Amino acid sequence: MSKDYTYAVARIRAKEMSLLGNAAIEQLLAARSCDEALRILADRGWGNPDEDLTADNMLAAETKKTWSLIGEMVKDMSVFDVFRITDDYHNLKAAVKLACTGTKVDASRVFVDGGTIDPEKMRLAAEQKDFSALPEEMRKAGEEARETLLHTGDGQLCDIILDRAGLTAMYQAGKKAENEVIREYAVLTAVAADIKIAVRCGRLGKSLDFIERALAPVEELDLAALSRAALAGVDSVAEYLTNTDYAPAAAALKESFTAFERWCDNLIIEHIKPQKVNPFTVGPLAAYILARKNEIKCVRMVLSGKQSGLPDEIIRERLREMYV
Repeated sequence: MSKDYTYAVARIRAKEMSLLGNAAIEQLLAARSCDEALRILADRGWGNPDEDLTADNMLAAETKKTWSLIGEMVKDMSVFDVFRITDDYHNLKAAVKLACTGTKVDASRVFVDGGTIDPEKMRLAAEQKDFSALPEEMRKAGEEARETLLHTGDGQLCDIILDRAGLTAMYQAGKKAENEVIREYAVLTAVAADIKIAVRCGRLGKSLDFIERALAPVEELDLAALSRAALAGVDSVAEYLTNTDYAPAAAALKESFTAFERWCDNLIIEHIKPQKVNPFTVGPLAAYILARKNEIKCVRMVLSGKQSGLPDEIIRERLREMYV
């Protein structure tokens, strides 16, 4: 297996040369419009030349390229499931809502690429009220979410059922992973998600029962204490964090929620950068996937900001640290 990864890492090293750096992001920020930014990206090989030049098409195409490349080099893609599980649950959420509301829309508008399960299988499961073709935990979550939405009409409650299930599945898969990068990603992502949930619930004045139902179980946080802190507001959540291994997040959270989200993503990038000098394990491939996810997220922020007419300074303060 090490020989397989050695060859794959060699290819990834070449691909890393085309990742966007800070200079490329600044060029996008300097574009006078979203269309101009899209043309700059197209000139760099982004997107699919056979599709219309839109932000959605371009970002979806880049996600497909990432997984297609990894699939060419690695026979057992299950090692990367940690990065794909949340996309599965996003698609399951979309399938359940479409089935329960009877909405007819183009699948490309609601389903995302990159998951481990064909979204069409989820759509059929939700429509036919038969989730047996899905993995057990996903089946249970899908059934609960569908019944909840049908009987209560509460889309938010449906969301927290599936979001929590997705985070839990990702976290548990990460804990079982042999590679340190994958384990760290799963833990940091789940912890950050729980903190974000606590902050949002605190802002909205959600009940303790709602907060506890929304938080995904992670060993790194005292969820009972976090839930109580959320009831008291954002400052209390920040105060709780000062006594955890994530104390630096408290300062970012006190600055702004945007600063906290940026801190979380930057921490992941900092953790994966050492993989650049590790040629023998799956680590560099995992790092490349995360670098691409981060890159696509940053480009989405720029394009979205351009579409909304936001000042460059506002867009820039939301951007994450780049891998290269």
